[in-house]
Amino acid sequence: MPRRLVQLYAGLALYGASSALLVAAGLGLEPWGVLHQGLAERSGLSIGVVSILVGAVVLLLWVPLRQRPGLGTVSNVFVVGLAMDGTLALLPSPDALAVRIPLLLAGIALNGLATGLYIAAAFGPGPRDGLMTGLHRRSGVSIRLARTGVEVAVVATGFVLGGAVGAGTVAYALAIGPLAQFFLRRLAAPGSPGVGTVVAGRTPRRSILRR
Repeated sequence: MPRRLVQLYAGLALYGASSALLVAAGLGLEPWGVLHQGLAERSGLSIGVVSILVGAVVLLLWVPLRQRPGLGTVSNVFVVGLAMDGTLALLPSPDALAVRIPLLLAGIALNGLATGLYIAAAFGPGPRDGLMTGLHRRSGVSIRLARTGVEVAVVATGFVLGGAVGAGTVAYALAIGPLAQFFLRRLAAPGSPGVGTVVAGRTPRRSILRR
């Protein structure tokens, strides 16, 4: 249990920090990051605060979907946003591509590591992942279709609001699945319930990372 807790919160903090690297790179964000940035541009709030608010709203959507949050679910809402704002406060705003491209690549790689850490700790999925599996359960739509539909809608809305879509968005979409699967297989904490099946299983609860 102590290792799993450390792994959970290290993963969530690293997830927020890696998302901040994508913001600093300015070459396109992950799907939900596009929405968060667009809302931040329109509201004047920081992107981390917007991430927390959106996470809370998404968590409320779990109620009609009959999803049950875990410690990791609730922690995800707050820790990621706080870590993102904290990291952004320390990062410069580089102009040179020679700096921005490495920031982007580092952000994607660390995001995959962070995803592996917090999911392998097995304290429950993040609110956005749980939304996908909840939609699958209630509607019968496949995980792949539910995820694609939600993320396309999220990116489109974020783009209209002023969020950054670019090469980084495409690179993230292509790389995050394989990276997260790679780290999940290597970071399973001993005794974590169902961790092995998160990677290989076929049920909705165990298919969070399947695209």
